[in-house]
Amino acid sequence: MTTGCQGGYYAVTTWLPRFLTTERQLSIVSSTGYLAALIIGSFAGYLVGAWLADRIGRRNLFLVFSIGAIAVIVAYTQLPLSNQVLWVLGFPLGFFASGYFSGMGAFLTELFPTRLRGSGQGFAYNFGRGVGALFPTFVGYISAGMSLANAIAIFSIVAYGLFFVAAFALPETRGKVLHADA
Repeated sequence: MTTGCQGGYYAVTTWLPRFLTTERQLSIVSSTGYLAALIIGSFAGYLVGAWLADRIGRRNLFLVFSIGAIAVIVAYTQLPLSNQVLWVLGFPLGFFASGYFSGMGAFLTELFPTRLRGSGQGFAYNFGRGVGALFPTFVGYISAGMSLANAIAIFSIVAYGLFFVAAFALPETRGKVLHADA
């Protein structure tokens, strides 16, 4: 699950500045507003994601945000949209592509038994981060033979799809009582 969520996040955020400057012909200076919309969307996503993790559960947060991320990434990279529309889509892109991180710590903590909680959470998160960190490399590698937009879309869809399937298969942990070992 953590490989999917982090791989998707890295595939999008690592390559978005390059996508804006090469495929959308924006200058580095003019792409700043697009990245600001993404960052503001991410911040809002973190706040809403934290609230939703407690309100609807961690698992449902992950399911909703993974589908939202896929939908916005496909629109952002595959539809013939104007740059003004892309600027507006930067907010929901940031919102869905990273807001689920607010529920990740609680979910992983609640997923493991007490005696393994710290090491289990740390291993799961960081193993996912390590494997997910390969996704930008894969995007760069296959973009040599196709458009960067397509490469971003492919690896983001694979990553967020993996995130969705894993979250669907794992149990809901909201409200789980954590016991201290005696």
